[in-house]
Formats: sequence, structure tokens, C-alpha cells
Amino acid sequence: MSVGCKTALPRERGRVRAAILSDMTTAPGPDTLGRPTRPLPTTHLVRISLYWLGISTVWSGILDIVNGRLQFAGLVPKGSEGIGAFEISLLGMVIAIVVQPTVGTISDYTISRWGRRKPYIFVGSALDVIFLAGVATSNSVAAIAAFVALLQFSSNFSQGPFQGYVPDLVPAKQVGLASGLIGLFQALGNITGYVIAALAVTLSSVDRNAFLYGTLALGVVEFTSMLGVVLRVHEGDRVKSRNGRSWLSIAAEAWGSDLLRETSFLWLVGSRFFVLAGAAFFPAFSTFYLAQVFGMDASNTGETKLILLGVVASCLTLAVLPASRLSDRIGRKPVIYGSCALGGIGLTIGAFAPILPVAILGASLFAASAGSFLAVDWALMSELVPKASTGRYMGISNVATASAGTFTLAIGGAVVMDNVNRWLGYGTGPRAALLLGVACYIVGALLLLPVQEPRGEETVEKPEPKVAQA
Repeated sequence: MSVGCKTALPRERGRVRAAILSDMTTAPGPDTLGRPTRPLPTTHLVRISLYWLGISTVWSGILDIVNGRLQFAGLVPKGSEGIGAFEISLLGMVIAIVVQPTVGTISDYTISRWGRRKPYIFVGSALDVIFLAGVATSNSVAAIAAFVALLQFSSNFSQGPFQGYVPDLVPAKQVGLASGLIGLFQALGNITGYVIAALAVTLSSVDRNAFLYGTLALGVVEFTSMLGVVLRVHEGDRVKSRNGRSWLSIAAEAWGSDLLRETSFLWLVGSRFFVLAGAAFFPAFSTFYLAQVFGMDASNTGETKLILLGVVASCLTLAVLPASRLSDRIGRKPVIYGSCALGGIGLTIGAFAPILPVAILGASLFAASAGSFLAVDWALMSELVPKASTGRYMGISNVATASAGTFTLAIGGAVVMDNVNRWLGYGTGPRAALLLGVACYIVGALLLLPVQEPRGEETVEKPEPKVAQA
């Protein structure tokens, strides 16, 4: 009898836990904007955000490792590093722009045992590991570009559906906190990726397999963070009905003309593009900047980047949560304006820095700017998107994310850095590229002006109606 009781208790606890998770995300019903109204525990918000650590680790790390190979492994002639980086990223950008909104829209209608988002997250992450191995073992620009394009496909296959979680599950009054946590995990992922890349660059002078091991390590981090989401996040039960429509019709819906009615959303996507382009300049050109401006070899570049990362990591992570809380009080847009101003100042200091310590000062201001933007960007975006189609609209928002980095490499690297290096001397190009980043911040701030930020009463949770007792 006692043995039976002991066996039954864990099962009963499991049923109770499942009921609690279901109750957190499905009851009571959504508010007038379609957002859930039941607050989530902080641990659940952390789980929702965790996968951003893996995604950010992969993309910050892989681009930095590829740049290290371009600069020090002889993949391209000296003076052509910018065009090499652009060629590697171009096809992947196009794929990301198409795939993420399309798969995100399909996930809005998906019904499965795992929910509507998780199957895409798991499959995309598993393919990421395979394609990262392809990047790691390729030894030409063309082969690396092919595997980076495949990596963009698989990564955006999972990102489109994943980005729907905050609008799907988080009540209005917790959006600021959730956005802050997303920003924090993105920041931690960026730092993790840069550390792995910096170690790979440093060790490449003594171990020819350093870039290989570094690239594979990125996949391990991402796959591990994905498991935390797939195994522990409860998605709720809200799914859009297909009403007999084909999946091809659903996929085409991602690009329907009704997007044009969401004017604030479109202005925000344009603003995000230029702000994220500005925010990509320091990370994208850090290897070129240290090697070309200050004449460092592979070992010194990697070691200096590790020191730089310590400063950047501190400033970036310390800025995230205060910026999130501040945006809850004064609004999202003022914090983004401040972020643009701070980022522009940091890039300007870096562009004219005569010595390395001054450059590190500029990088620290830039990092605080990036942390502030990451903390607030998601909150504003999730407040603007129609809640019934979160996968679609959050995927469309990634048009800015996917194309901003390639724009940075194309215009900042292939056009500005390489040509200024030829005209004014090798080493002047990265400085000029940083000044282009300042212009991006200015344009991003201007495009934010027409965005109509939801009023406080539209984003604060409505009180639950009282039910008369019998």
C-alpha cells in the first residue's frame, strides 16, 4: 500500500505541474489586444528568452571567426577583406529575408504534439550544427559562403517561429521585463560568441585547427540552449485556423499587402534596420580594426579582443535591465533615441582614437548603447504586432536584422573600408567604416519619429472581471 502511494505521488505532482503551466498561459482569456493576462513566473520568462543566447552566440561568433580567417588565413588577397566578407554573407541575407517570415507565418497555423513553434525550433537548431560543421571544414570563400547560406536557412527556420513567444505568452505588464531578459541573453550570447572567436583567432597562430574547434563550439552552445526551450516552455493552445487553405497559400500570406496598413510597424522595421546596421560596425570590423589600424598580428589581435570583450561585456550587460525599467516609465522611443546618440558617440571616438585605450573607451560607450537598444527593441516591436499573427510579423521584423549586417559588410567593408585603404593607406579604412555607422544611427533615429508608440493604457494589463459568487 505504501509503495503504491509513493509511486502515485510523482505522477500526481507531474499532473499538477502540467495543470499549473497550462493555467499560466491559457487562463484567463486574452485582453482586448489579444495578449495573455495571467502573469508568468520569472523562471518561465527566462526559459522563453534562453534560446537567444544560442542564436546570438552562433551569429556573433561565426562572423568573427570568418573575419579572422579572411584576415589571417590567406583566403583573400590583402586589401580585399571587406569584399570577401560581403561575398560570404550576401546569399545568406536573401535567404534569411525570405525564410523567417514565411516559416513564422506557417507556424502560426501549425498543430502538433510539440505545439506550433517547437518543431521548427528543434529541426532548425539540429541543422545549424550540421551546417556549422560545413563552415568549419571549408577552405575557400565559395564553400564557406555556401554553408553560411545554408546556416541562414536553418537558423531562420527556427527563429521565425521562436520570435512569436513573447507576444504569444507574455502579458502586457511583463513585456518590459521579458524584453530586458531577451536583451540580456542576446548580450550574453554575443559575448560568448566573441569570446569563442577571439580564442580561435589567438590560438590560430599555434594550432591550425583553432578555427575548426571554435566553429563547432558555437553549435554546442546553441543546441544546448535550444533544449532548455523545447523541453521546458509551455506554448499554450492558441492556434489560427487554416479554414481549408493550402500550406502554400499560408506561406504566401507572409507577404500579403495588408502589411501596408501597419504603418507604425513598417516605420519601426526601417528604423531597426539602420540602428542594427550601426550596431554591427564595431563587432563586424573589430578584427580588421585591430589588425589594420594598430598593426596587430593574429595572436595580439585575439588577446586584445579578449581584453576588449571584458570591458564591452560589463558595459553591455549592466545597461540592459536599467534601460528596460526606464522604458517602462518614460516609454520605449526615448530610450532608443538615447541609445542611438550613445552609439554614435562611441563609434566617433573609435574612428578617431589615436591609441588603443581611447578606442576601448569608445567601445564601452558603444556597448552600453547596444545593451540599451536590445533591452527595449523587443518590447516596442511586440506591442505593435497583431497578436494573432505574431510569427508572421516578428519574422517580417527580422528583415531588418538579417539585412543590416550584410549592409554593414557591403557598404562599410567592400565599398568604404577596402577603397579608403587603397586611397588613403592601409589602416584608414576601418576608421572610415565606423563613421558610416554614425550616419546609420542618425537615420535610424529619424525613421523612429513616425512610429506611434502604444499608450500606457493600451499596454498595461486589464484587471480580470469579477465573477459573482453563487
